[in-house]
Amino acid sequence: MDGHDSEDPKQSTADMTAFVQNLLQQMQTRFQTMSDSIISKIDDMGSRINELEQSINDLRAEMGVEGSPSPVAPAKPNEEESNKEGSA
Repeated sequence: MDGHDSEDPKQSTADMTAFVQNLLQQMQTRFQTMSDSIISKIDDMGSRINELEQSINDLRAEMGVEGSPSPVAPAKPNEEESNKEGSA
């Protein structure tokens, strides 16, 4: 017989319980680390989106199209006016 049959069943159960508890603790730690990392990246992405929105608003204000729903619509008449002035 191999050495396992001579072990106390209670000891074997206790070892297995300790092993499973340790494994679950490791998994919980890894999931917590991953969760913290994901939350951190989401927060960073939110900050970058806010910065991008502010940059877009600043550019629109510089172009004088603040309050316009689309930056393309007011650009077309200005281009036409520039062409008329350039050819006149």
